[in-house]
Amino acid sequence: MTDTTAALARFDAAIALARGADQAYAALQALVQETVGAKLFTVMEVDLQAGVARRAYTSDAVNYPGSGTKPVVYDAWFDTMQNKREYFVANTIEDIAKVLFDHELINALGCQSIVNMPVVIGDVFVGTVNMLDVAWHFTPERVEMIREVISVPAKLAVVLARG
Repeated sequence: MTDTTAALARFDAAIALARGADQAYAALQALVQETVGAKLFTVMEVDLQAGVARRAYTSDAVNYPGSGTKPVVYDAWFDTMQNKREYFVANTIEDIAKVLFDHELINALGCQSIVNMPVVIGDVFVGTVNMLDVAWHFTPERVEMIREVISVPAKLAVVLARG
């Protein structure tokens, strides 16, 4: 496993210099890459009052561009993120297909596993950090590393990005 202390020190240095959402999320992406790994990394911001979500950051602007807003869909996945505030973890494309309409594109990109991490600030669900990789990539040990190493930096990056 990666030396998380050194990875967090590099994140700390990068976030201290970050100006704006792109630099804050790039620092978070670098931390994720260095610790748990992800072929595809995105951040979705959610505005519950307006009922919309938008992709605020992506590691693959060609296939998953930052775009306008889309309506929040109040389904089982949303309940997991917003109400239960639990991670959504799927390690096969079949499990991803049960909840994500774009599962065919995800599979075509070589990703068959996913972790969606809810970001909650001030007791408000404000978005998700999404990490995707090959099938079975997100082992219990990697998911625990996300909880222990990525969760707090993700909140910091979102707060900085929101200004």
